[in-house]
Amino acid sequence: MTKRPQYEPEILDKIARLENICSQDVGRGIDSLVEAARGGLLGAARSIAEHSRPHVAIITGFFMPNGNPPRPETDGPTGCALLAASLIEVGISVRVVTDNLCYEAVKTAVIEAGISQNIPFDIVGVGEVKENQYSVASLQEFWDSLALPISHIISIERAGPGKDNIVRNMKAEDITAHTAPLHLLFENEKIISIGIGDGGNELGMGNIPRDIIASSVRYGEEIACRIKCNYLIVCGVSNWGANVILLALCLLRSDWKAAILQKLNPETEFHILEKLVNQNLAIDGIRGVPNLSVDNLSWEFHAEVLKNAIEAVISER
Repeated sequence: MTKRPQYEPEILDKIARLENICSQDVGRGIDSLVEAARGGLLGAARSIAEHSRPHVAIITGFFMPNGNPPRPETDGPTGCALLAASLIEVGISVRVVTDNLCYEAVKTAVIEAGISQNIPFDIVGVGEVKENQYSVASLQEFWDSLALPISHIISIERAGPGKDNIVRNMKAEDITAHTAPLHLLFENEKIISIGIGDGGNELGMGNIPRDIIASSVRYGEEIACRIKCNYLIVCGVSNWGANVILLALCLLRSDWKAAILQKLNPETEFHILEKLVNQNLAIDGIRGVPNLSVDNLSWEFHAEVLKNAIEAVISER
């Protein structure tokens, strides 16, 4: 049996600091969820850093049928794009998974992140499945045929079903008809699953006891997702979770650090957000309209969080 690497206490302390930075509550009442999931960042990052041949599938896209206009929210696609770009930069194979309602926003985000290669997209249809779209079952069959097996599946701000199998947004509105059942991909025990969420209704939140979500988050009893994962990261905003996975990888794999930090910066993140909003492809998840904000937080707020996270990695202390 191969012995797992041992890391210096300073590295583990910095990863714990990253977890604290990304998990700050922005008004949802997630402190109890954060505590229940503590350690998920280290586990998720180690599972990638220590894997001999990682092949990562990233799921994102949270469609808002009651938005003005109906669009995916800005939280998710940006984090997905930066995560994909950085993983590819260090030589990890990546594919992106979403549904047809979110595809244009996610695809645009990936392009604007500066990915030069033609990254594979797996599109699952909502409702009637059209040409070039998979059902979940057919996608699973396709994955089984890949020469390099999928090792990890990372979900960023992707809604999942509750105890009644209904998918709900944070207002407890039923959005099942507008959400492809990508949660079924988490059922493959051969694939390491990582869930990133910020409200209790996202894939992976099944790791947290339902009563904690019910007593902490508004409409928690109704919206709590039942889908579990191997590693859960609870954040103030889900995009932050994708960012800190990359920064944790910088600490665990010093040979990846320079390439990741070159890709991960506030300027690129803002550029992606600006493109999504200007092309009317995504909306703020709380305001429900196109705006240069994510979850009703100004771009400057998000930039400061990312700067603080990067500083925690590069600091000598």
